[in-house]
Amino acid sequence: MDSKSLKLKFKERKLYFAENNAIRIHRAISWLESAYDVKENDDLAFISLWISFNACYAVPMPKDEMLSEKENFRKFLKKLIKLDSEKRFYNLLWNQFSGPVRLLINNQYVFKPFWDFQRGEIKDWKKQFDQSVEESMKYLSAQKVVDLLEVVLDRLYTLRNQLVHGGATYKSEVNRSQVIDGKNILSMLVPLIIEIMMDNEYEDWGEIYYPVILT
Repeated sequence: MDSKSLKLKFKERKLYFAENNAIRIHRAISWLESAYDVKENDDLAFISLWISFNACYAVPMPKDEMLSEKENFRKFLKKLIKLDSEKRFYNLLWNQFSGPVRLLINNQYVFKPFWDFQRGEIKDWKKQFDQSVEESMKYLSAQKVVDLLEVVLDRLYTLRNQLVHGGATYKSEVNRSQVIDGKNILSMLVPLIIEIMMDNEYEDWGEIYYPVILT
């Protein structure tokens, strides 16, 4: 579903959502709309899509229980996959694996250890990279959707950091391929995530990170 269809579906069913769920989904759809508004601009579209994704899963955590970003991803993904009775995530990955998903997984420039090596923090990255690519193939064939999505999102998170932390030039030709692939993947994943969340309106998606405070 595109942002307009999701927005219409949300309006029709909004009364059935708990307040936190309604706010979370409303925010996610608003940033998905933003991504469509700037779809010709790969950098801005990717950032908007990532914010939309972030709105879906982010929850406040006590400092002594703070999860890493990867653990947050995994916990959220497990819940989504469990609710995905139609195997929509697997079908999406299966159909797209020969396209942007495979290209992203095989791109060393969105593999965090590659950059750790450039900074002298580790001695080798290639072995880890080859192992990650090989494992991704196995995850797909074994229908290990959570594991494969975690690899994809790990790559996308590295790309997100490059853009958001000023580690890439705006509209740079140097990193164009990974930005385009990342945008294409998120443009398929994020609407599906939002749709599954809306189809499970009674599910507890957690407290929202920044609640609405009216003054």
